[in-house]
This record gives sequence, structure tokens and C-alpha cells, in this order.
Amino acid sequence: MTRYVEIISNHAKAIVPSVNACTFKPIKASEEDSVFVYTDSASSRAGIAGLAKKLAMNKVAIIGLGGTGSYVLDLVAKTHVREIHLFDGDQFLQHNAFRAPGAATLEILSKKPSKVAYYADIYGQMHRGVIPHGGYIDDATVGQLVGFDFVFLCVDKSAERKLVSNFLHHQKIPFIDVGMELKLIEEQQCLIGTCRVTLSTPDKSDHFPKHVSSKDNNADNLYRSNIQVADLNALNATMAVIKWKKYCGFYQDCYKEHQSAYAINAHQLTRDEMVGVEST
Repeated sequence: MTRYVEIISNHAKAIVPSVNACTFKPIKASEEDSVFVYTDSASSRAGIAGLAKKLAMNKVAIIGLGGTGSYVLDLVAKTHVREIHLFDGDQFLQHNAFRAPGAATLEILSKKPSKVAYYADIYGQMHRGVIPHGGYIDDATVGQLVGFDFVFLCVDKSAERKLVSNFLHHQKIPFIDVGMELKLIEEQQCLIGTCRVTLSTPDKSDHFPKHVSSKDNNADNLYRSNIQVADLNALNATMAVIKWKKYCGFYQDCYKEHQSAYAINAHQLTRDEMVGVEST
């Protein structure tokens, strides 16, 4: 087909050199055949449309839409997940805009929308089935997570992390917990720290308490002190989504690591808690 287009186009280009048959006109997707508002032409152009369907889970939850969680949403919204459920009780405020994908307008910030409403509105323009859930996850609401295929846990409060992770373990729901710990070195005026991704599955969850603290310790205090930057939030989210895609079989996974950490100052990425391979 492209050869026919080239043959026909050459005659037109001989008259008007600037004309082009490839207009890249947006193609609206039908309600019946796609989770997207417009067709996923990126996968088809790359020849991986069939492979992309490996990510077509029915229900995925993102708990916490701070800097890392919002970037997780940005990446997951570009996959064929049927429903993406957003859980967060916070408002979207000015400081959030500097740790989030895209650029919020001053008008939006002045309205102080909830995070879930703000992100559902934006990503609903591309992906159908982005469902907001206002409020925090607690003992009364954690039952809403029953029936999910996968969960991204992107929270900074130990109590909420412990409650949700225990529930997901009991329900045998696979999930990824992310963590970012940064520290200011006063004498050098620079930051050091790590980005962590921990996968828990029905087949392997015994490592979780070793790598993820459930105590209200200094790591949580560092996280809540707003020592965060967008590039590391994006990196942490990207590491999490890549691990999820490996879990789904989209990427080859030779080691099946359930724990990864990136140390900024050493530029070192480690893997641990591997299935079928002796951990290092």
C-alpha cells in the first residue's frame, strides 16, 4: 500500500512539492473495540499491537497520586488496561504541579480540584475507564480493592502502606510498592538517595517486610518533607511500570527480580529477591 501511495504522490509532488498523502489525521476509536478515545497508532506502527494486548488487564488501581503515582498513571494510561482506578484524598495544589507530568494552568490551580478529579479529567481525554475515588484508603474503604488485577501502591504514610499491603497479600492481589528517599547533604549542598521498586505476587511476598518499612520512621519523614524532584518521581514510576510490564510478559524477564533500587550518587541499579535464581 505504501508503494502505491508513493507512486501516486510523486505525480502530485511534481506540481506541488509540499503536498503529502500522509496527513496523520487523528482516528477516533469506536466504543466497542478500544479502551482509547483515539486509536493506538503507536503500537500498530511499531508492529507490536498484539504484544500490547498482554497489558490489557481488566482493573488496575493506583493508590496515591503524588509525584510518583501521577507519572505511573501517565504511563499506564497509554496501555490497554480496561479500567484504571485512582485513589487519593488530597487536592491538586501548586506544589503538586511541579512534581507532575504536564503543565497545569493557573486557573486550574486556583480551583484546587481533588487530585483524582484533576487526573481523571486529563487522562479521560485519551483513555476510557479512568475512574476517580476521592478519600484515603482506611479500614472502612480498603475493601474497595477486592477484585483488582494489579495495584500500584504509591503512598508516603506507613500506616496506609501497611493496611493496603496486608490486605493485598491476603487477597492474593499482585502489586508494586514504590519508595523514594532523598537526603540533603548540607555541607555539599546536594542530594543523595534511592528510588525503590518492590513487587509482591501471590507466589512471592515473603521479602516484602524486609525491604519495605511499615513503621513511621525517618524514611517517611524524609519523604513527607517534600524533598522530591520530578525527574526522580518519573524515574521511580518508570521503574515500577517496566517491572509491571515484565510481570505481564510484555518485556523479557530473565531474573524475575522482586526488588530493585537505584542509588543516585553511585549511579547503581541493583536487583534482588529473584525467582529461580540465587539472590545477590
